[in-house]
Amino acid sequence: MAALGDTLPFYAGPKPTFPVDTTLAIIISIFLTALVTFIIILPGIRGKMRLFWLLRVVTSLFIGAVILAVNFCSEWSVGQVSTNMTYKAFSSKRISADVGLQVGLGGVNITLIGTPVRQLNETIYYNEAFTWRLGQSYAEEYAKALEKGLPDPVLYLAEKFTPDSPCGLHGQYRLAGHYTSAILWVAFICWLLANVMLSMPVLVYGGHMLLATGLFQLLALFFFSMATSLTPPCPLHLGTETLHTHCGPAFWVTLATGLMCVLLGLAMAVAHRTQPHRLKAFFNQSVGEHPVMEWSPEEGGLLSPRYRPKAESPEPQDIPLSEAASEAASEACCKEECPKEADHAL
Repeated sequence: MAALGDTLPFYAGPKPTFPVDTTLAIIISIFLTALVTFIIILPGIRGKMRLFWLLRVVTSLFIGAVILAVNFCSEWSVGQVSTNMTYKAFSSKRISADVGLQVGLGGVNITLIGTPVRQLNETIYYNEAFTWRLGQSYAEEYAKALEKGLPDPVLYLAEKFTPDSPCGLHGQYRLAGHYTSAILWVAFICWLLANVMLSMPVLVYGGHMLLATGLFQLLALFFFSMATSLTPPCPLHLGTETLHTHCGPAFWVTLATGLMCVLLGLAMAVAHRTQPHRLKAFFNQSVGEHPVMEWSPEEGGLLSPRYRPKAESPEPQDIPLSEAASEAASEACCKEECPKEADHAL
């Protein structure tokens, strides 16, 4: 059969591409929905506090979305090469293709795209994922890939990350992925606590939790870098070229977000020491010695209650009474005083 066609018997024809991971799409959709909801109610906030409130909401949602997205992203360590290589086992036919490797916290993603896509009477477009998250076995997924008869470049790269590979990439990246993901979840919890505290009159503690959020993100990056550099790099030869990996977009986005959280936390700590009134004004709060919570529709309504000290509350004013009311009041006072004088006389 192989002599009559271009496909060997154990290949079941063109392979469907790996389905798109919907986790990132769900995360982005949730945060975009929250952002749109806040923008819809934005016109209800009057004055200059509208801009401050929008800035706080956008920044907070961006930080939370990044922490969640990079936890499920597969672009922590990436590499791509264009080469000429064999396409299938037991065949000398070669193809020109772009091979991509993406290593995430939960597994690897391998792409094979022909240049052009249509070669050897079939479409060369593969996107295969192999995971090692808890409850999933990388070795079993690699065995299923062998049974499916995936192209040689995909199987070659996937074999480098198997537990039995002499490269040791499986234990190296699997350990880094598990602990980095755990640290990022701690950073996400700190982000939640920071949002709760910043909505209350405890801004300094909210700044501390925001600082902790950034520090945990930087700690996750440090652990990932150290864990992935414990062993010398394993050469990945594909045809006449060698694939080299480097830090991907998820790594750099996490670094930028972590530094931003650290700077914001430090700025809030400094502002609390030097300019506490401006810091409270930015968060639409004004607290004195004896705070009384009042609703101010001009400063954001129920979404952002304003705190005023009692000293700022309007003092009671004497309202002049009419003459008839004054005479009635004086007669009432006389009636109250007369019995007292009679008692003293007795």
